[in-house]
Amino acid sequence: MKRREFSALSLSALSGMALCPVLAQNAGFKSGTDYLTLKDRVPTEVGKGKIEVLEFFWYNCPHCNAFEPALSAWSKKLPKDVELKRVPVRFREDFEVQQRAFYVLEALGKVEALQAKMFAAIHVEHQNMGKLDNLLTWAEKNGIPPKQFSDLYNSFTIIGKARRAAQLQEQFKVEGVPALGIGGRFYVDGSSAGSMERALQIADFLTAEIRSGR
Repeated sequence: MKRREFSALSLSALSGMALCPVLAQNAGFKSGTDYLTLKDRVPTEVGKGKIEVLEFFWYNCPHCNAFEPALSAWSKKLPKDVELKRVPVRFREDFEVQQRAFYVLEALGKVEALQAKMFAAIHVEHQNMGKLDNLLTWAEKNGIPPKQFSDLYNSFTIIGKARRAAQLQEQFKVEGVPALGIGGRFYVDGSSAGSMERALQIADFLTAEIRSGR
């Protein structure tokens, strides 16, 4: 979903949108056509010899919801030198609520267990997860004490992580989600790749290029 659409569409309209159909993979992937090469490299936050892949997403985005199963399956097959990190975007100020919610789950080591459940709460159960009170109720139902969630949510650490996520979004010039940033050097989304399934193929290609020193 393109950045400009977030302010133009209501959440009810978003719920009816779907991913573009998968396109056949080209013989080769080209910078400027299938993906973008960043003019200014973005510093990565992984150890030496590791390749960082960032997924930019928003919980309310139906594209991100549809992409989640494919991303989860892909992440489980990654080479040991590739590290996937999720980055919640902030195209509007009210996105910060869900940004912080994600980083609370991350701090508690609950992303793998609850990421899909958060998407389901929004897109299947039609809950409004853009308000802290609703998040606290959801957290308690999923085994997280409300006070623990709230304390983390309001902590300087979580607020700082949300700000850093917004900076990364700007550094990669993210115009829509879901999208991927690879190695601090490359950017790909559904528009450039043709589909997010193909974007994962491009991510595999680019991590191999980085690994080979190209």
